[in-house]
Amino acid sequence: MTETTRAQDPAVREEILSYYARGEEDARLRQGGAGRLEFWRTQDVLRRILPAAPARVLDVGGGSGVHAEWLARDGYEVELVDPVPLHVEQAAQLPGVTARSGDARSLPVADADHDAVLLLGPLYHLPERAERVRALVEAHRAVRPGGPVVAATINRFAGLHDLLHQELYFDPAQRARTDEEGDHGRHGPEGGLFTTAYFAQPTEVPGEFTDAGLVPEGQYGLEGVAWLMGGLDAWLDDPDRREAVLAATRRIESEPTLIGTSGHVLTVGRRRS
Repeated sequence: MTETTRAQDPAVREEILSYYARGEEDARLRQGGAGRLEFWRTQDVLRRILPAAPARVLDVGGGSGVHAEWLARDGYEVELVDPVPLHVEQAAQLPGVTARSGDARSLPVADADHDAVLLLGPLYHLPERAERVRALVEAHRAVRPGGPVVAATINRFAGLHDLLHQELYFDPAQRARTDEEGDHGRHGPEGGLFTTAYFAQPTEVPGEFTDAGLVPEGQYGLEGVAWLMGGLDAWLDDPDRREAVLAATRRIESEPTLIGTSGHVLTVGRRRS
């Protein structure tokens, strides 16, 4: 499927657009304890996976450019595509970053035009498997042969873990909703804590890569169990302890019995050469 023969652009759900129009995602990754850990661990993994700069990186659903910014500083040529107008406006102001509006399921880019494609958020918000595969098919189309595609997913029981950590799981309504989500992975906007999303079992994601024509290579749990620890903010503020936390999570990042403890997982695949 070429750029000129793409199907009609799909619509992003209004509640998702409204949620991200608040402009809170950038601060979540730069300031919050668990968010900072997710941010630094994403950097850690990507710097080991991506081809050397100056490669062309397509950051799909890249938000305000929180990752595009450091990628550009590292010497990459970064193009960001996002459906939220505020995000496009913010990212376009970053040096070395080109930003435009677009949807992961219908990318406004030419075939095989990028050395790597990142989907560090879009799969969260596609509850239907066919839509997630469609986004991965588009990533497959956009990346050059042999290039990596890296996609983030939220783990199936991340909501349960997070609500326990925040002591919200003891509320009967929150508990019932969270327990139901554990059965099917679908999260609704009710309760105001998040928006429409899909929480994936790590084991199901490689199959979606395969169905999109990508060859799965590996998975990386980002936060381990550290994101649930009460002292995380203080640990990350201390340079020595921060390095210890990052080393500990790196040590278990691909351990199959522990991947599901992370809030987020990166799955890596490649387009066949």
